Amino acid sequence: MIIAIDGTLASGKGTIARRLSRWYGLAHMDTGRLYRATGVAALNKGVNFENPAALAEVALSLDLNDYDEDQLRTAEAGQAASKVAAVPAVRAALLELQRAFANQPKGAVLDGRDIGTVVCPDADVKLWVDASVEARATRRWKELSEKGETLSLDEMIAQLKERDERDRNRSDAPMVAAADSVLIDTTHLTIDAAVDKARAAVDAVIAQKAERSGP
Repeated sequence: MIIAIDGTLASGKGTIARRLSRWYGLAHMDTGRLYRATGVAALNKGVNFENPAALAEVALSLDLNDYDEDQLRTAEAGQAASKVAAVPAVRAALLELQRAFANQPKGAVLDGRDIGTVVCPDADVKLWVDASVEARATRRWKELSEKGETLSLDEMIAQLKERDERDRNRSDAPMVAAADSVLIDTTHLTIDAAVDKARAAVDAVIAQKAERSGP
């Protein structure tokens, strides 16, 4: 079973994906981590972000073991990820890696922004997780503040709006809900309630498959 979870930054999709992977015993890939690592690697190597070929080369030679979560969860890493994710050559370099992960024997849970539309358009379950920009910015601002970053809430809101705009309007694999995805709006939901909604969507598909296969 392949579960595709897409949505905006700080909407809760990553937490939902991790919970579902544990609940159903499936491997999990946070595809945003690939783009964050590519962005951080490009920054560290002084690669010009206007050079698609150089950025693609960084993506192809990526080793995720070189980066820990603290490096990849900064505001700077998030902005760099959004920029490299808009480069078609980078997306092409990482596409097969994601598809190979999804198509392992038991299946997998993948979260990102184009899983249900591009990476795994035939996924068994597609979820679209979103929330108001104010709710998302507050969550992300608190997370970064706890790590010592000094970004203001207003700056965080502005960054999220800028990133949403870039992700939605990029020419290659724009961030958009798949037509057959189940919407989960987490603006006013606890994470437990959001996970319950996600599990209900997955269980419904499992039940449908069981019914079709018969006794």
